[in-house]
Amino acid sequence: MSEILVHQFKNGLILLGEAMPWLESAAFSISVPAGGRYDPPDRFGLANLVCEMTERGAGTRDSRRYIEDLEYLGVDSHSAASNSHIAFAGAMPAENLLPAIEIYSDVLRKPHLPESQFEDAKKVCYQEVLSLEDDLAQQVMLELKRLHYPEPLGRSPLGTLKDLSSATLHDVQTHHKTRFRPEGTLIGVAGNIDWHRLVEGVEQLLGDWESRPLPEIEITPSTGGVQHLTQDCQQTHIGVAYPTVPYRHPDYYKARGAVGVLSDGMSSRLFAEIREKRGLCYTVYASLHSLYDHACVLAYAGTSADRAQETLSLLLKEFKRMKDGISEAELDRLKVQIRSNLVMQQESSRSRASAIAGDWYHLGTTRTLAEIQRQIDGLSVNSINEYLESHPPQTFDVVTLGPNALEVSP
Repeated sequence: MSEILVHQFKNGLILLGEAMPWLESAAFSISVPAGGRYDPPDRFGLANLVCEMTERGAGTRDSRRYIEDLEYLGVDSHSAASNSHIAFAGAMPAENLLPAIEIYSDVLRKPHLPESQFEDAKKVCYQEVLSLEDDLAQQVMLELKRLHYPEPLGRSPLGTLKDLSSATLHDVQTHHKTRFRPEGTLIGVAGNIDWHRLVEGVEQLLGDWESRPLPEIEITPSTGGVQHLTQDCQQTHIGVAYPTVPYRHPDYYKARGAVGVLSDGMSSRLFAEIREKRGLCYTVYASLHSLYDHACVLAYAGTSADRAQETLSLLLKEFKRMKDGISEAELDRLKVQIRSNLVMQQESSRSRASAIAGDWYHLGTTRTLAEIQRQIDGLSVNSINEYLESHPPQTFDVVTLGPNALEVSP
């Protein structure tokens, strides 16, 4: 497995690269610290609208030529706003990596943000919000993040219809001008790359991108607790969150191992106990969700309304039972699954480009797949059980959606 290369430009832009010479493809992931947490109080969803507008023409390309040029280069592209970032990503034949980054350098610095397409971009964002009406599970999990995390760190980047309808083109222009900047922006590349040529090319494209001060955001403590969203439906959707350590914490992989025992695979505790043994629900899972300084375990269960209380009670019981520790067999199964995931990542330039950019954001450094593998191999039953003894799941935030509110026992 190859090393990860890092170059910091004078304006603060970070370029990260992982050579995967056995591939014929390459990929990039560009993360700009301009996500939903930076939306003004009455403009929730603005970052998502900015993300949509930036790709409607940039530099010398109008929106039509922008799309045509990406297609000509064979770029499979994607963009999205998260709570923390606006991200642009793409995978393509390796020889077209630098020309693709050239197109996106204009997106970063010189988007047209055309007034003629503003209302159409709004409609796209409206539709993303409206789609949540039919996705009750997603509604629950978005509300759970908002309830659990400090404001605005749990805020959904999709925003609200009311705020989006009030957004103006000037709002979009201002957000881009104040939030798109080289400091904090990360470009991760992976695949069959020529590192020195890449550094020189990005220097020419973005080396003179002007730095500017970044306005601070105010963070307020979370309220937490229990919340019910009344919905006339036959199902009940349950979301539970409890705090854990973030990705940058030394005990992260112990926490990840514990959550894996709960939810990774059909032999995991939640699947075996709640779905297979008791048949209480059709979907149940838990995952570790990490921000920079905050993290939680997010769990979801979807069940019938008449079995919802039993499902929630058993879900909380399984969480609390984690303090009693895990077994050698559970850890062995987990390690096999994680190793399999790492092997798959080794074959994907897209996955590695995103992963190394994410590592730098959280850690200020990177981890190779070999380093991650060593972390996993070093996990033991004793180390995870000691972690669980000192970090027992015990404080739960709960969001439910369905016809009836549920009781949460202490």
